[in-house]
Amino acid sequence: MIHAVRNLLVRCRAQVAGRGDRGSMSLFLALSALAILMVMGLLVDGGGALNASNRATSLAQEAARAAGEQVDAAQAIQGTAITIDPDAARGAALDYLAAAGVQGDVQITDGGQTLTVTVHDTYATHFASLLGVGTIHVDGTATAHLQTQAGG
Repeated sequence: MIHAVRNLLVRCRAQVAGRGDRGSMSLFLALSALAILMVMGLLVDGGGALNASNRATSLAQEAARAAGEQVDAAQAIQGTAITIDPDAARGAALDYLAAAGVQGDVQITDGGQTLTVTVHDTYATHFASLLGVGTIHVDGTATAHLQTQAGG
């Protein structure tokens, strides 16, 4: 009986020793695939967030242009000053942002000569959502200055 058990153990050891590194490639492949998926996730979600940030900046620029066209006509006609009508400018910028489906803020400074539009948007992640990060918040800002020509 002891002899039979010993023979069985010797055969099992021989089979296990014959396999050698069997299974080690599977672990390497699994870790490599995980690393590749993480890099792909970083590229996809990082690129998506960058595109969302560029879109927010572009929308802020367009809203600032729309607001910058709202000159205070009464002062401009009288020739006393060329400034932005604050209410009309704020309304034009916010209307533009609402049409684009984003939220934003408008600040008018410099006595009606400068306005700044800030857009707040989000990017819905694809790979990072697996880690619990469902959205990335992005902002875009643009500033418009009212320019006048001397003598014209």
